[in-house]
Amino acid sequence: MPERIVLTGAAGGMGRLMRPRLARPGRSLRLVDIAPLAPPDPDEDVDTVQASVADLPAMERACEGADALIHLGGLSTEGPWEQILETNIHGTYVVLEAARRSGVPRVILASSSHAVGFHPRQASEVPDYLFPRPDTFYGVSKAAGEALGSLYHDRYGLDVICLRIGACREKPSLPRQLATWLSPDDGARLLEAALTAPAPGFRVAWGVSANTRRWFSLAEAHELGYRPRDDAEQYAAGLDGEPADGLDNVYLGGTFCSPELDAEITP
Repeated sequence: MPERIVLTGAAGGMGRLMRPRLARPGRSLRLVDIAPLAPPDPDEDVDTVQASVADLPAMERACEGADALIHLGGLSTEGPWEQILETNIHGTYVVLEAARRSGVPRVILASSSHAVGFHPRQASEVPDYLFPRPDTFYGVSKAAGEALGSLYHDRYGLDVICLRIGACREKPSLPRQLATWLSPDDGARLLEAALTAPAPGFRVAWGVSANTRRWFSLAEAHELGYRPRDDAEQYAAGLDGEPADGLDNVYLGGTFCSPELDAEITP
């Protein structure tokens, strides 16, 4: 089991959910975010680093002595190209390069279904390794992150696992999330599988719970050792009466494929 883990984006939505769930006896966490982080409790084996993921010297220092890095940092929705390029694409390069220079053997990258968002919805299960077809600049950044991960595995021998994460939150809030939900507990189970799988090489796996209405294959995640336990169906009664956006039935990216989310007109 990795003893020291670097977690970027620790102040973000998923980062806050994963922090307590990743804690283990004998494991230390190094939390990184550009936003201020709450100081750890005295009994926590945690230290914090306030820095941008695009700052290579800071990320090299954060990676010192680490056994693995989980990269959740970056913009989590659409934005202007310049911001997506700097934070999401350049930031992912910096994270991988810092890991390489510091001798961190394993990096887990948070990818997204929006890397393949313009693929049409299909009746059959969406396969692992679906070819990139991004729906936004944000989706492009996730496809670029997967490509960088592949390069850093093939060229430098890093183990890199890209997790195409669905909607990781306490509970689903939209009808579409009955298919795409990743419960926080299952999110932690998925990360533990990615951290401990022996010699994974380069992998791309879907990150969703065992949802009754699940769209995505879990075959590759199962190969890593992921065993989800939660199902969004328990929340269906509160969401089935709500209208789903028409795009949810057309594209995997749903509303991210809408003209209204064009980066040129997004505030």
